[in-house]
Amino acid sequence: MPVHQVLIPIFHGVQPLDVTGPYEALMGATQLLGRSRAYTVSLVAAGSEFVTAESGLKLVPDGPLPASGAIGTLLVPGGLGARDMRPDDPVVEWLRRAAPRSARVVSVCTGAFPLAAAGLLDGLSATTHWRHAPRLAARYPNVDVRADPIYLRQGRVWTAAGVTAGIDLALALVEADHGVEVAQHIARELVVFLRRPGGQSQFAGPVWTDPARKPAIRVAQDLIHASPEADLRVPALAAHAGMSERHFSREFARSLGCPPGDYVERVRVDAARRLLESEPVPVPVVATRCGFGTAETMRRAFLRRLGVPPDHYRRHFAALS
Repeated sequence: MPVHQVLIPIFHGVQPLDVTGPYEALMGATQLLGRSRAYTVSLVAAGSEFVTAESGLKLVPDGPLPASGAIGTLLVPGGLGARDMRPDDPVVEWLRRAAPRSARVVSVCTGAFPLAAAGLLDGLSATTHWRHAPRLAARYPNVDVRADPIYLRQGRVWTAAGVTAGIDLALALVEADHGVEVAQHIARELVVFLRRPGGQSQFAGPVWTDPARKPAIRVAQDLIHASPEADLRVPALAAHAGMSERHFSREFARSLGCPPGDYVERVRVDAARRLLESEPVPVPVVATRCGFGTAETMRRAFLRRLGVPPDHYRRHFAALS
């Protein structure tokens, strides 16, 4: 494969790790394979000697946003500056012109916002940082926003989740271009997974739902949060709310946006996550205390919700004693 040009547009308010993470992974491949076989990576910006990242770090571009010429990979980082970009922003307008002459268009974290503003994600599935996924979906309804994947590929368009997921994405690009052995070598050097297990859900904080407006449903909702270990099947919840089972199920879904069983499982998984992070109790005890009954039932719920089993979650997120 001949040398592949990668352009990273930078701007005020960029997230530095969205730039430096992929940069280091791609240049690691270049150092391994030789400059004539891998990548040239350039930072470009609109008419500034330097840009100030959202953390205050100063980044110096290699040159201006190019007005013409073929581009190998166009990699758009995220950050506060990216989230605020609108369709008439100069960077967005440049992306709209540059994308057709790019072999690959890539975003990291909230770099999906300027891509969406340019119309480059219309009709596609895309991901971004889990915290900002609802905002992206609301602002750009023509984009199928997926909050859980670490990265997504839709033809020549790739999108990645938050911050360090840019390294995951860069390794996937290296694997696509140069094979798994090269990508695995770079992953070892960076001390990261080539393909990390699970999705973004395991990193996201608990999802709190606003209290239901209907008092009877709020009574059941309060019970679920206060006592996840209790009998929270529909008959018990309906009785607690003073409603028939059928009417309760219908009103619960209407008020909270999901069936009772789905809501209960979500609350129990969040409760189990907190226990696994903070207390050195055995997994079967956590399962009992959080209402799953058995460790196997909890394991299936974790795989369904987070993509990883409880013991894996504990190893990666438990507080050090």
